[in-house]
Amino acid sequence: MRGPRSLGVVIKLGTSSIVDEKTHEPLLSNLTLIVETAVKLRKDGHKVIIVSSGAIGVGLQRMDVERRPKHISKLQALAAIGQCRLMSLWDSLFNHLRQPIAQILLTRSDISDRSRYLNAQNTIHELLDMGVIPIVNENDTLAVSEIKFGDNDTLSAITAAMVHADLLFLMTDVDCLYDKNPRTNPDAQPIEVVEDIGALVADVSQAGSSLGTGGMSTKIVAARLATSAGVTTVITRSSNPGNIHKIVKHIQGSHSPASLTTQVNHPSTAALASLNNGSGSGTSTPAAAAATPSTEQAPAVIDRSQIPLHTRFLPSPSPVRDRYFWILHGLRPHGTLYIDQGAYKALLGKAGLLPVGVVDVEGFFAQQEAVRLCVVDKRRSTPGPDGKMWEGEAVEVGRCLTNYASAEIARIKGHQSVEIGQLLGYADSEYVAQRESVSFYNTVSRPASPVGGHRA
Repeated sequence: MRGPRSLGVVIKLGTSSIVDEKTHEPLLSNLTLIVETAVKLRKDGHKVIIVSSGAIGVGLQRMDVERRPKHISKLQALAAIGQCRLMSLWDSLFNHLRQPIAQILLTRSDISDRSRYLNAQNTIHELLDMGVIPIVNENDTLAVSEIKFGDNDTLSAITAAMVHADLLFLMTDVDCLYDKNPRTNPDAQPIEVVEDIGALVADVSQAGSSLGTGGMSTKIVAARLATSAGVTTVITRSSNPGNIHKIVKHIQGSHSPASLTTQVNHPSTAALASLNNGSGSGTSTPAAAAATPSTEQAPAVIDRSQIPLHTRFLPSPSPVRDRYFWILHGLRPHGTLYIDQGAYKALLGKAGLLPVGVVDVEGFFAQQEAVRLCVVDKRRSTPGPDGKMWEGEAVEVGRCLTNYASAEIARIKGHQSVEIGQLLGYADSEYVAQRESVSFYNTVSRPASPVGGHRA
C-alpha cells in the first residue's frame, strides 16, 4: 500500500498578501505562515511553486514613495529595487526551515518563444526534482505593456499549465466566490464548486488593491485558463495560508465526483478525449501515471466541519497541454483567418488547413506567426455590403501557426493547393497550416452548474 501521490501545487500571492497597502511594510506574520505551509506541503511529498507579486510594493517601501507611480520607467526602477529585497526576504524566511528556493523571472516574450518556453519548463522541473521551491514573478524591470502578462493571476495559470501542476491556489482577500458581493449583501451565498466555468454567475466586483493589478475578474480568467489545461484551481483567503494544506488534504481524501483525483488521476479518458478532439497533446504527465486507486493508500479525510471555505474550479476532462496550450495561450495573435465549415470539419478530423477552405484573411503577419481561427456559416462569391466574404457571425474556435504570410494567403485563399505554385511562383507547402500547428479551444461544457451551500 502506497501513500497518496505527490501533487504539483502552485500558490499565487498578490501584492496585498505580501506588503501592507498603506505602509508598504512586509506582512511578516502572513509571509511566515506561507513559508510554513509551503514547507509542510514539501514534507508531505508535494512539489510547490510560489508565484509572488510584491516587487514594486517592496520598492515603494525601500525608497519611501507613498503612491504607486504611473510612469513605466519609474515602475520598472522600483521593481528592480524591490525584487532583490523581496527575494532576500523570502530566502531569509525559508532559510529558517532549511528550505532552498530559486528565483525565476519571466516576461510574455519568454513564453512566446518556444525554445525559451521549454527552457523555463525544464528549469522548473529540475528545481522541483532537486527539492527546491521556485519563486516565480513577472520581470517588471524589463516588461512593457506589449510583453506583459497583465497580472500575476495569468502568469500563475500559465506557470501551472507549463509544469502540468495538479493544483493552482489563487489567494485573495475573500474566502471564496459569492453569488453577490458579501460586503453589501448579507444573504450572499458562497460558490464552492464550479464544474462549468462558462455558466458561472458570481460577483466579481472586488477590485485589486491599490498596489496590485488584479481583481476577482482576473482570477476567473486565470481559472478558465488553468482548468482548460487540466489544473484544479482554488480561490481562498490569503490571510489564512494554513488553509492551503487543509484543502489539499481534503481534495486528496475526497472520493466525490468533484474531487481532483477523479478528474485528473485517470489519464486514459482525459488523454483519449484530447486526442479525439485534437485539442491536447495526448501525453499524460508523470503525476497522472501514478498508481491506480486499488494500490494507492487513501489519505485521511478531513472532518467536513474543518474544511476551510473556498471555491474550487474543476479541471477540464479533455485538457489542452504542451504545444497545443502554448499555441493557444503562449502567443499573441497577429491576425485572423476566416475558414468555412468544411475546413473546420476537416481540421477536427486531423487534416491540415488547405487554402480552398480559407474564406478571408485579416491583419498583417509573417510566416509561422500565430493567428486566430474563426469559422463562418456561409461564404460569399463576392464581398457583401459590409465588405465581408461571408454571411452571419464568425466564431473564434482556436489559433494556428501559418505556413504563409498574410499577403500570400490573401492570394491563394479559396484556391486548390495545386494552384499555389502558379499564384505565388513557389509552393512552400500545400497547407496554409499544418494540423500539428492548429489548436482548438475546449468547447466541452459540463452540465452541472456552480454548487453552493454544501461541501463536496
